[in-house]
Amino acid sequence: MSHIAPAPSGQELADFEAQCNGWFAANVTADPGFMLPLTFMEVSTDQQFDFLRDWQRKVYEAGYFGMSWPAEYGGRGMHPEYQRIATRIMKQHDAPIMINAIGNGWTGPLLLDLGREEDKRRFIKPMLSAEEIWCQGFSEPEHGSDLGSAHTKAVRRGDHYVINGSKIWTSLGDRADYMILLARTSNDPGQSKYAGLSFFLAPMKIPGVETRRLKKLTGEYGFTQCFFTDARIPASGLMGEEGHGWSMAMKTLEYERGAKVNPAGGYFVKEMDVLAIVDLARKARRGGKPLLDDPVIRDRLAGFMIDIQALNLNNQRRRMAPLNQDRPMGLALMNKLARTELVRELTEFSLQFLGTRAGYYVGDPGAQDDGYWHRAYLNSFSATIGGGTSEIQRNIIGEHVLGLPKTR
Repeated sequence: MSHIAPAPSGQELADFEAQCNGWFAANVTADPGFMLPLTFMEVSTDQQFDFLRDWQRKVYEAGYFGMSWPAEYGGRGMHPEYQRIATRIMKQHDAPIMINAIGNGWTGPLLLDLGREEDKRRFIKPMLSAEEIWCQGFSEPEHGSDLGSAHTKAVRRGDHYVINGSKIWTSLGDRADYMILLARTSNDPGQSKYAGLSFFLAPMKIPGVETRRLKKLTGEYGFTQCFFTDARIPASGLMGEEGHGWSMAMKTLEYERGAKVNPAGGYFVKEMDVLAIVDLARKARRGGKPLLDDPVIRDRLAGFMIDIQALNLNNQRRRMAPLNQDRPMGLALMNKLARTELVRELTEFSLQFLGTRAGYYVGDPGAQDDGYWHRAYLNSFSATIGGGTSEIQRNIIGEHVLGLPKTR
């Protein structure tokens, strides 16, 4: 990546924060007239997709997204503190999510770190503006989180690779222009299963690529299964060396799991607002009194607030090297596990406040907040699976942070 811009003064940051606050106050739509996704994994309708794509483009063109990415590739080349402020202001105004999560959260940082110059100039700007949407082709049917057992094949034929196989749980796969694809280019029994994998920047809208939408427990269609049947992708799409894709995939997962901070800014998943749950408990009644008066409920809510604050402070702490000398990757690697499990517990806890409305879901006339709480709870499970299940995350922490022996 390019060098970091000079640190701004306190007054410059204050002026920028006021400017940023004014823009989002004027441009965030409180109610677009339809249900907006809580995460990029829940985009089901054309209406949702078009709205979120237009929103990301609008934020980018206003200068509040991709601020610290190099200007020569479509960013602004500004100090990261500006982007941190812009993202914080987005959250304060409850702005919609950025839709191009795989592009801006995973692929872009990977290209900036390890990509070729021509790929940076070709792909970075359109992924920031959401002109080109990206998806991820890692997981396969029958293999779960065991990426090393990928069976999708890529065979070199002149200046192309011919792809055959299938990928699953592909968020936005039916709408994506490109995929980061992990495929097997060799299968030597004498080699490690990781040695024969290669990493591609693969076009999606070509002959031989078919996507099938998968209906989730929530009734939404956020995932797809992708099928490759003699699909021909340019050999120039190979990133790194053939057979060395595993290291690229692991680097990508550092971004997905939060081990490296996403420098593009914005957010792709709405965080659960614990204060909204406090308000829900205040409105709920038990024995004629607000449920919030129950000391057990108050204690649990206070515990959740403490946990959220601890995670937020740890997120700041991990950027300060002197505070992480004992276990440099500890906080980064635990963040994904701790935060996703906390959201699952918090959303489950919120359901007990719904009383007689607990049986209603999105679209039902009697649903509390149009089924928001049920929907948030059911969707919370996807985050505990994507990027490696919570069980996988525990293994990673045990092996790479605590130095425990590798499990079988």
